[in-house]
Amino acid sequence: MTAIGIIAEFNPFHNGHLYLLQEAKKAVPGAPCICVMSGNFLQRGEAAWCNKWSRSAMALHAGADLIIELPVCYAVRSAYYFARGAIQLLERTGVVTHLVFGSESGNLDELQSISSVLGNESQEYQEKLKNYLSRGYSFARARSLTLQAIINNPKLNELLLQPNNILALEYLHVLDELKSPITALTFPRLGTGYHSDEMSALASASAIRTSLAKEQNLAAIAPSVPPYTLRILAEEISRGHAPIKAETLEQSILLKLRLSSASDLADIYEIGEGLENRIVKAAGESGNLEELKHKIKTKRFSLSRINRILLYCLWDLHQEQITRFDECGPQYLHVLGFSPSGQKILQEIKSRSILPIFSRGSEIKKAYCNHNKPLLQAMLELDRRATDIYSLLHPDPATRRGGLDFTMTPVRL
Repeated sequence: MTAIGIIAEFNPFHNGHLYLLQEAKKAVPGAPCICVMSGNFLQRGEAAWCNKWSRSAMALHAGADLIIELPVCYAVRSAYYFARGAIQLLERTGVVTHLVFGSESGNLDELQSISSVLGNESQEYQEKLKNYLSRGYSFARARSLTLQAIINNPKLNELLLQPNNILALEYLHVLDELKSPITALTFPRLGTGYHSDEMSALASASAIRTSLAKEQNLAAIAPSVPPYTLRILAEEISRGHAPIKAETLEQSILLKLRLSSASDLADIYEIGEGLENRIVKAAGESGNLEELKHKIKTKRFSLSRINRILLYCLWDLHQEQITRFDECGPQYLHVLGFSPSGQKILQEIKSRSILPIFSRGSEIKKAYCNHNKPLLQAMLELDRRATDIYSLLHPDPATRRGGLDFTMTPVRL
């Protein structure tokens, strides 16, 4: 069997995502498309604009066949761990043969030549990386400078600053590291840049979210998204489920930090080297989330990394837990939605996959209450916790009930 895998956030699903999906299906004719999608919290440490079931519906209307949730312990991580968790999940379906992704480069050979340097980690690479890290650079910046020092490519600096290229390099790095049989295919990202606020037919998700925040009007984004995205967004707003705004987490995070001591935070994932003291001090001095982030921020800790760390604090996500998750990889396939074709693929996956498949909330609840598989249970617990916190961010208080992972059923077309 041949099947396409796509790793995405769809926050929200826009014309650029539709283009990638269409190009993938042209490149691998007749192959169904399985999307591994982040749930309610995303790789940059932010809450999604609307929930994982509504975003799944958008992708299914666009022609995706099956949507599987990327557990939050991988979805809200740095690019390497995000890529690794998602690719492991695709591999463990037992059916995915091709990984398709967009990149600003669009040149697979160029990206693979850079990725091979990451994979080999020569002595020169390790020494230069260590040197840049010792000078206080973030890991991402230190690695970028290391690659520029080793590879003779005048376009490299620009290439390494582009977010889709960064993820593409991690996908290729992980595929090589895992010795995966999955074939990589990339297509050039069209339209405005990832961080651009310019609206167009191929506007970025960031520009779309910025427009929604400013205009408070779905009509402003209509040229940039398919009609079904617009309809689903309107439905989520009318139900009181959206929009989810970053500042709605403000008091929860500040409360959590002000109730925590430095020793409480010292074991939280990615906190170390005295950062716990900096966070406690900043929490006591800050009246809002933006002030808190900028008081914590250093040359070594980017705002995206700080966003993620604040979520780890809120969820009590410890280093020990993450180590166990990374050693074993994803423990289940949580189905968020499927088409009629996707339902047939699920039957194939059931015969091939090494992982349990959860396609109903009752199945998740049963597994969650099963103490015979502590690692699976711990991974589910983190997903449940994230969903329950997310529901508290709904604009309509009447919709803020918990336990949605135990009661929701997959979206079906």
